[in-house]
Amino acid sequence: MSEAQSQDERVRTRNPLQVALSRPSAGAIIATVIALLVFTWPLWECLGDPQACTARGFLTPRGISNWMEVAAQVGILAAAVTLLMIGGEFDLSVGSMIGAAGMVLALAMSEYALDPWLAAALAFAFALAIGFLNGWLVTRTGLPSFIVTLGMLFLLRGATIGITRLLTDRTQVGGLREITDGDIFVQFFAGDVIIGDYSLAASVFWWILVTAVAWWILTRTTFGNWIFGTGGNATAARNVGVPVRGVKIALFMTTAASAALLACIQVFTVASADVLRGEQKELEAIAASVIGGTLLTGGYGSPIGAFFGALMLGMTKVGIPLAGIPAEWYFAVLGIVLLVGVLLSNFVRRRGTGVRS
Repeated sequence: MSEAQSQDERVRTRNPLQVALSRPSAGAIIATVIALLVFTWPLWECLGDPQACTARGFLTPRGISNWMEVAAQVGILAAAVTLLMIGGEFDLSVGSMIGAAGMVLALAMSEYALDPWLAAALAFAFALAIGFLNGWLVTRTGLPSFIVTLGMLFLLRGATIGITRLLTDRTQVGGLREITDGDIFVQFFAGDVIIGDYSLAASVFWWILVTAVAWWILTRTTFGNWIFGTGGNATAARNVGVPVRGVKIALFMTTAASAALLACIQVFTVASADVLRGEQKELEAIAASVIGGTLLTGGYGSPIGAFFGALMLGMTKVGIPLAGIPAEWYFAVLGIVLLVGVLLSNFVRRRGTGVRS
């Protein structure tokens, strides 16, 4: 037997397409392209009438800005949630954290006259403390993170409503425009970034930045290897020296911080806070992560996939009414999108890895 034949038996070469399809984000990218084609299909019928196409709005500068901003609201959370899911855990409390951190921020400015930057620091400190508590409870008690964070979801929501009503006799805090207008710090969260003749909300750039940082941590640092090891096999990771408890606590703090960031963006943008902000955002973030190829069992996933998963959800939310579908059908369509996206991601991953069963 020649050396070349022996090597061929030991090493299986894969073509570039298989390598590309084996990446966690491959299915999400394909699903996003399909969603774009679906929601722009009506535009193809009006190419002879530019005014009618513009009225559709989906591909106009304003339309693109709208669904990018909606996607950013999910994507900021999804990047952090993806890291946690790769680490083998869930955080269902991020939706309630948005409302709670936003109310901490608003009350600190309106009731205690703190500067916006100091109020934001307080909101982040509060979120990080709750994230630490979530991680500590999960790692010390051995309870499933699903149960721990579900309890924290109810606790945060109820406490936010109760304390806000106690302090203000309302569940909303408004009138923050006089405090935030003209503040340079606020513009980092609520301003628009002008690119030529177009403008994009600052939240879009926060989304890109958070995703890039999450990708860098996961793929370029030792901590990223620890995340994969913790989610893949926590016992084996612990045996080779990975601080599994510390990794999980840090990841829970990261998801809480992402919720606080989104809370700051929302409060500074609309100059008000509401205790019910963030409802069901935790489910949308998990959906974006799963569509993006992250496995529920941990140890596999990509923030880039979550980026495209969030982008697809943003397209869906804005595209539904533009396609003539009543907005109340959003969650029904979202369920279909989630199922189709996951099936497509699984199919693409199996094709890329050569698995047929």
